[in-house]
Amino acid sequence: MSTSPMQVSEARRFQQLRGHLSYLKLNDAAEALNRVLDQARTERMSLTAALERLLEIEVEATEARRLAARERFACLPEPWTLSDFDFAAQPGVDEKLIRDLATLRFLDDASNVLFVGPPGVGKTMLSVALGRAAVEAGNRVYFTTAADLAARCHKAALEGRWKTCMNFFAGPKLLIIDELGYLPLPEDGASALFQVINQRYLKSSTILTTNVGIADWATAFGDATVAAAMLDRLLHRAAVAGIDGPSYRLRGHQNQAETLRAGVNARVS
Repeated sequence: MSTSPMQVSEARRFQQLRGHLSYLKLNDAAEALNRVLDQARTERMSLTAALERLLEIEVEATEARRLAARERFACLPEPWTLSDFDFAAQPGVDEKLIRDLATLRFLDDASNVLFVGPPGVGKTMLSVALGRAAVEAGNRVYFTTAADLAARCHKAALEGRWKTCMNFFAGPKLLIIDELGYLPLPEDGASALFQVINQRYLKSSTILTTNVGIADWATAFGDATVAAAMLDRLLHRAAVAGIDGPSYRLRGHQNQAETLRAGVNARVS
């Protein structure tokens, strides 16, 4: 059976189109080209509709890759979202404030968020949930503990990489510093933390969780001057969420224990 010139032309045109897409690095569109052309033929799609569908596939794939890259960079410790938080179980949380923060308007103002309260009340969970919302909205986010930040800054100073380290912590739209006050900072730790906060001041947002009341920072960090300067910059534009309630984490452990106990009793009976 001979092949008509028109068929040869269409085959060549198809290969050229795939080649063009690959050359432009539209690899997902190139891979989907045959499927979209079949769909267009079956559903009698217009040329515009077929082209829009092809490019939509490429855009969706690109966005998925970018989201995955932002998630890897963020280093969020858990996949928590705000829907995972049980506000009824933690009456110490101002739900209206948290819902407002979840709009991410505070990022536009380069405002900060401080979660203050004893261990286990949900400070880290809320900060991670807000961080994930920011990642999904297209922002660069980075999560660290205060102890790890201080250790990285100390090591960078010893290795002559101080400016590089400061630039790294200045970069994210949102920096989450967890567990301030849980572990004693090294001698230069408070100073390093201040310098990170200072270079982000009025430029980008920081979420900080701490078990140390604001009035006790000078004593806890051993340097009243640095503590006052840090608070001055953090609180200039900030939402402070004091959480004074039962241990959210302990309640979760108790619920898990009760579930396991009920399962064991069911099997025994």
